[in-house]
Amino acid sequence: MSKMKMQFWSFDVIFAIVIFTVAMTILAFTWYNVNSELAISSSGSGTIMQLQSQVLSQALLSEGYPTHWYSQINISNPSSWQKISVGIEASNGTEISSKKLYTFMAMAASDYGLTKQLLGVSYNYYIIIYNSEINITIGLNPSTNAALTTYVISRYGYINGQPVRIKIMLWTNTQSAVV
Repeated sequence: MSKMKMQFWSFDVIFAIVIFTVAMTILAFTWYNVNSELAISSSGSGTIMQLQSQVLSQALLSEGYPTHWYSQINISNPSSWQKISVGIEASNGTEISSKKLYTFMAMAASDYGLTKQLLGVSYNYYIIIYNSEINITIGLNPSTNAALTTYVISRYGYINGQPVRIKIMLWTNTQSAVV
């Protein structure tokens, strides 16, 4: 009779080990899939922000369309902005046009949301153009608006023959970073 209890006990242990192993395998598989989905979703939002930053940088550092778009808009009438593409570069391709820059600054101060649409970005933007003598800012400052995610692109240009650094930032203060 003693032998029978021993066999029955070892059958229970083996059965329990199998059930435990299956449960741990299911848990590990589920854990891995959830972590993979989270990694994909967070890296996807960073990729979107990075792509929008590249698009913004290229659009902003172009001539815009039409070439003299600044003369065709009325700052106080945002509906006149619809047929332009904003770019601050002069026609020579290396210099930033002061007229375009100051017109864009006035547009951003007048209707920031519409300038986001014109630039083709869904995130907030902040542009700094500076050197030792110049400090121009356009958009919403991420440090004063509790930004959680920021993507920065640095470029160089010239204003009135002076070299300047251009920082273009896209940022969001939402947790998921997908806007």
